[in-house]
Amino acid sequence: MKYSFRNDYSEMAHPKIFEALTAVGSKQFNAYGLDEYSIDAASLIRGIFKTVDADIHFISGGTHANLVVISSALRPHEAVIAAKSGHICVHEAGAIEATGHKICTRDGINGKLSAADIVSVLDEHAGDEHMVKPRLVYISSPSECGTVYTKSELTAISAVCRDNNLYLYIDGARLGAAINSPVCDLNYEDIACLSDVFFIGGTKNGALFGEAIVICNDELKRDFRFLLKQRGALLAKSAAIGLQFKTLFTDGLYDELAAYSNSKAFKLADGIKRRGYSFLYPVETNMIIPVLPVNVAEKLHNLYEFYDWQKMDDMIAVRLLTSWATSDEKINGFIAALI
Repeated sequence: MKYSFRNDYSEMAHPKIFEALTAVGSKQFNAYGLDEYSIDAASLIRGIFKTVDADIHFISGGTHANLVVISSALRPHEAVIAAKSGHICVHEAGAIEATGHKICTRDGINGKLSAADIVSVLDEHAGDEHMVKPRLVYISSPSECGTVYTKSELTAISAVCRDNNLYLYIDGARLGAAINSPVCDLNYEDIACLSDVFFIGGTKNGALFGEAIVICNDELKRDFRFLLKQRGALLAKSAAIGLQFKTLFTDGLYDELAAYSNSKAFKLADGIKRRGYSFLYPVETNMIIPVLPVNVAEKLHNLYEFYDWQKMDDMIAVRLLTSWATSDEKINGFIAALI
């Protein structure tokens, strides 16, 4: 089997995750997120994000989290604002639209939505009941291009949302990679303070599976467990996710894995740069998108798995991701093959 740079979840899980799950064995636990592991994990998360009143729910995956959060926050005539490259726009099989909610998109810059983009959507829909009403802003950090929001950018977005009665929702599938990026000046507390709701990704940072939805705005907390159940997201064995998050947020493992993943991407990017190639977007996290000659990319496909991102005449941008388990050997092998 060819080594894969297609994503950061091809490896099953970090050994400490398996150790924790195995140690539980046949011990009984309460179902549906009311178990001791989920309660402990939620307490750890509240402490790290400094949001003592947040409601925390453990869920199987990112698309499911986006579907439940967005559909529960919006009334039937309300819409989402997102970057055109946003995950909910291009990688979720129309899950949001299937709930009856329109996504109002803007191009953004390097995959990121700006405060000005949000204002432009509001201006376009101002006071007209013949159009949808924007009510929620969706961003992800990192973006689908691997770029991160700065504190000033996120603060500006948050201010526009609060001035215009919009919810701000952050998709944190790779939140660890964003916060541990050397170009990021945000911390976990900022994420909780500046948003209404977000989720913390486990699947893409060493967990077997699972994400943690964190609801900071009281308006969005009401009946959320009912909504989880209705959408098939209230898992009987959510203790398995809670235990994983307890493990990830004990002794700094979550940050350790994310920082390692980023460091391998930067090493890979340095090697690609030394070969004389450029990148479609700034290299800021564990997702990098170099631009290669088509014939070079075709040869690399014989040795490695990765996504073709964007064709440009005789050049092509490809997407490469590193993980908590990516070795220097695999990095060096890819660079050596890049001729």
